[in-house]
Amino acid sequence: MGIRSVPPIVSAVVMISPQMRYLIVNADDFGYTEGVNRGILDAHDEGIVTSASLMVERPAAAEAAAQARERPGFGVGLHVELRSWRTSRFLRRRSARSAEAVERRAAEDLQRQLDLFLRLVGRKPSHLDSHQHRHMVELVRPAFEEAATELGIPLRRLDRRIRFCGDFYGHDGRGRPEHEAISVDALIRLIENLEDGVTELCCHPGYADGLDDWYRLEREQEIRALCDPRVRHAVEREGLLLCSFEAVEHRVSGRSAV
Repeated sequence: MGIRSVPPIVSAVVMISPQMRYLIVNADDFGYTEGVNRGILDAHDEGIVTSASLMVERPAAAEAAAQARERPGFGVGLHVELRSWRTSRFLRRRSARSAEAVERRAAEDLQRQLDLFLRLVGRKPSHLDSHQHRHMVELVRPAFEEAATELGIPLRRLDRRIRFCGDFYGHDGRGRPEHEAISVDALIRLIENLEDGVTELCCHPGYADGLDDWYRLEREQEIRALCDPRVRHAVEREGLLLCSFEAVEHRVSGRSAV
């Protein structure tokens, strides 16, 4: 895919007006595979994606970081994978030792991946989140909140200034395909119904080659929707301002649960 004109992305820090609508279109799983990388970057170069969350321990992470550096307006955050424990196994025991193990291992995973992010990308993340939203688990959340506060960056779903929208997803709550949810029409409806202020629209674009994952072909459908000219026109028609997390002035005192 070649580069074409898209709505401008604000890359400087701005004071957010509550009467305007700002949209961060963030692609999860950056670095997962080369195909996912290509899909995310195509959805940025030709579509409305403004930001991505990097999986730093995946095989294509270094390539993703290098390609992101070539795109100054493209925000990159950290997509933490907590793979050293299973929440259900520890929480069923309901013991202090189990709780401490969850907290310790989550903090270790977070710190290790943050250190690797800094080495790969050369700067702090634009934002912080986690695979399958595991940072929302009660025992894990404090470590993420502390890291986000120290870095001065937004933490997904816990920064009151940024509304999270996860409706652009091609499976229902039981893991069954729901392709209508990632159609062009569905995406336009989401755009048309955004509230004032800042919204993060989460997405998962990518090409299926080399990908062993249950969410595969849906990623390619997401690319097509995100790059469709009708979607770009809807953004322009609605007067939305596309931006990355770095464009939002972050105030630590403004973070709370939503």
